[in-house]
Amino acid sequence: MLKTRKPPKATPLQRGPAARSRLGRWLLGRPERGLQGRLVRLHLLVLCAMTLLLVLVQTGQGYREARQRLGERALTTSRIVAQLPVVYSGAARGGANPDLNTQVNSLLDESGADFIVAGDQHGLRLAHPIPERLGKPMEGGDNALPLSGREVVSVARGSLGVSVRGKVPIWQGGVAGSRVVGVVSTGYLMPQAWHLVADSLLRLMPWFLLALALGWLGAVWTARRLRAEILNLEPEEIAALAQQQQAVLAALREGVIAVNAAGNVTLVSDRAAEQLGDSPLPAPLQRAWPELAQSVHVPQPSRQQNLELTLGGQVVLVNVEPLAGGGFVAGFRDREEALALADELTHARGFVDVLRAQTHEYQNRLHVLSGLLQLGRSEEALQVLNAEILSDAQFRQLLRDVQVPKLVALLLGKRERATELGIDFQVVEGSHLSPMWERHADTLVSAVGNLTQNAFEALAGQRGQVTVSIGEDPEGMQVEVCDSGSGVDEALLQTLFTRGASSKGEGRGYGLVGVYERVLGLGGDLRYTRRGHQTVFLVSLPAPLHSPKDSPQGGVLWP
Repeated sequence: MLKTRKPPKATPLQRGPAARSRLGRWLLGRPERGLQGRLVRLHLLVLCAMTLLLVLVQTGQGYREARQRLGERALTTSRIVAQLPVVYSGAARGGANPDLNTQVNSLLDESGADFIVAGDQHGLRLAHPIPERLGKPMEGGDNALPLSGREVVSVARGSLGVSVRGKVPIWQGGVAGSRVVGVVSTGYLMPQAWHLVADSLLRLMPWFLLALALGWLGAVWTARRLRAEILNLEPEEIAALAQQQQAVLAALREGVIAVNAAGNVTLVSDRAAEQLGDSPLPAPLQRAWPELAQSVHVPQPSRQQNLELTLGGQVVLVNVEPLAGGGFVAGFRDREEALALADELTHARGFVDVLRAQTHEYQNRLHVLSGLLQLGRSEEALQVLNAEILSDAQFRQLLRDVQVPKLVALLLGKRERATELGIDFQVVEGSHLSPMWERHADTLVSAVGNLTQNAFEALAGQRGQVTVSIGEDPEGMQVEVCDSGSGVDEALLQTLFTRGASSKGEGRGYGLVGVYERVLGLGGDLRYTRRGHQTVFLVSLPAPLHSPKDSPQGGVLWP
């Protein structure tokens, strides 16, 4: 069983721009830009943020790669310098050596390094780009490993600044594995590392710009596509429509449910929720309303009108309207309420027809009287007037014992309508009905009104006779409507009291069924038969003080 969910709390978008956060307003921009402009703006901001993140990642990776490359170059240069005879012999002797300093510094341009420093086993400089610093201790604190015979790449701050340095030991006599007599340090200051990173980013810049351009084009296309999918509506318009939809569903007296192509109920009105019961949405239609699920082909349903189904023990009329994307919307209402409303409309239309017929007939009579008086034939005018008065008085005299005012008013109106159509309308003399039937006046008016109207239509504009007989006995009352028409088509006899059965075309065949059901609801009976050349419909109702018949059965009586 289903229960409609409470309307969700209004989102910031539904509450309007004032409720949005500053971050949201900054990201999406002003509503005046429209959905497309705001989506493109947001998409570009995301792309820029992603691009910036990629630049940072690439910078970090480039920096690590630059340090690795410069460290390898520094080690290679340091190895070459440590193998020079002047270097390992000078390191073994110790002390200042101008030739060693000159030869080592001459290698700076060839290696591209910022400095090459040689030191003895005590860490005192033997070669340095700045002669004034010769003989002073090497800085950086990273000589321990080289002096122990191991090569190392490090980043440290020396006398020239922070640099990437490759340090190797100087072996005695240039023979690896012998005694360490000194250390060679080749370094590249950090600006060189960042220069390599910048070169790498500049090479990638065209690709970043291309990605931004493609992202912008994709954002524009996506925004246009999305806007087309939502019927060119702005978010504020969609929120307003959702609120209006909730209000409309709450105001509807009919039950309304929406079912998607998968056969799940996705939306219910308040009235529908009362009858379908408790269950969260979405819910399978097969579980919520099995009879509807069996009557409608869910993926591609067809339009159906006034489909009679049962819901919660009540008979309801269902209208099914298919949706373009699959699924359908179904509206349903209680059949008894619909029939009552139809009866009221029928009565109203009947009274309108009666008034129109009376007006038309009285105008004709007044025209006749006026013409006779203008011609000076006052005697003939008086005769016409007396004849009309007498005819009306006689007809009213026939109805004097019918003490249900609504029924009398209906019969008077039907007489006027019959006169307009050229039909002889009669009420059988002796017709009577006591006041206790006033409680069933609406049913009697509906039954007699429908049967006499059908009799008028059966004569199809031809001259004929329609007779109404009304009577009662201790068991109940009977109304008989006879006409001289051709009767019911034999093809309809078996389905005469079935909804939609009619020889008058589509959209007909509901009035007689409505009368039949109302009469049966009171424990009465409605029957059809042919009596000679006359068509007869007989309505029977049990006395109001008596219990209804146990199993009333209407139908067709064969002559």
